[in-house]
Amino acid sequence: MAKRHAGIVGLGTYLPSRILTNFDLEKMVSTSNQWILERTGIAERRIVDKETTSDLAAKAGLRALNDAKVKNKVRKKDVDLVIVATASPDMIFPSTACLAQEKLGLKNVPAFDILAACSGFSYGLVIAESLISSGIYRTILLIGAEAISRFVDWQDRSTCILFGDGAGAVVMQETEEGYGVLSSYLAADGGGKDLLKIPAGGAFKPASFDTVERRLHYIKMNGREVFKFAVQSIFDASVKALELAGLKVSDIDFFIPHQANKRIIDSVAKKLKIDSKKIICNIYNYGNTSTASIPLALEEIYRSGKLQRGDFILTVSFGGGLVWGANVIRWSY
Repeated sequence: MAKRHAGIVGLGTYLPSRILTNFDLEKMVSTSNQWILERTGIAERRIVDKETTSDLAAKAGLRALNDAKVKNKVRKKDVDLVIVATASPDMIFPSTACLAQEKLGLKNVPAFDILAACSGFSYGLVIAESLISSGIYRTILLIGAEAISRFVDWQDRSTCILFGDGAGAVVMQETEEGYGVLSSYLAADGGGKDLLKIPAGGAFKPASFDTVERRLHYIKMNGREVFKFAVQSIFDASVKALELAGLKVSDIDFFIPHQANKRIIDSVAKKLKIDSKKIICNIYNYGNTSTASIPLALEEIYRSGKLQRGDFILTVSFGGGLVWGANVIRWSY
């Protein structure tokens, strides 16, 4: 039996309406618009008000399903699995995927979360592609969603300037040979666990008066070391994913890196020697939206009309864990 191939047949995103600018941050912590722009490339980010991660996931998921219905006649009842990648779940359990599944009205459809920090969507593409190519499922709704601002310490200027909220979703189905997800490379190194983490709130360090007082329920990051790790890991993952697909950097039409820091993106692009016109970067408007950053950028070029059938896309990400990964996709519609 010939191997099945899985591709994206629908795309949708959702962003909270509230915009937090660098000038707003100037009033909150000791920083400046110029300082943030020079070091990160970020000017503003979206921040949730009363919405939760599952709200964002459901809204992006619905838009992806509507897109798949219009473009590929995929019906809501066709969905047989929901996967949500998130680093900011509504709660430890039930999963954010279960909460989003209920809000989408997908009763009895199996649902689960992926917790792979900012690389969750990269990991999700591998899982969804594998389940479809194996024949276990036919139509999968994969969502990257974050209300990551809920875990930001607004007294820590080194991290509060970076993150924003949002969600992006894709509907995946079997596609023709030579299209869809062509290759993937995933990796992890638990030895770097202390470089980027939320120390408290889990079984290792449950919530207590002490953990709250010491502000351990917020994101903690060693920025210098994470920067070095990010540049090398993104470069390595990109090269390996391209090798697995039998492609060269010059074959790629669009390069979509995780939107963590403009300087990281520029450094990787220089190492890869990739044409700057092929790099998709929207960090200026949204900041680091963690698992949502790749689908948000993908949907941006999709809506613009730039993305054409047959185009090769390289996506790559990194995150706390440490984890990193890359996917090569050939656009199929």
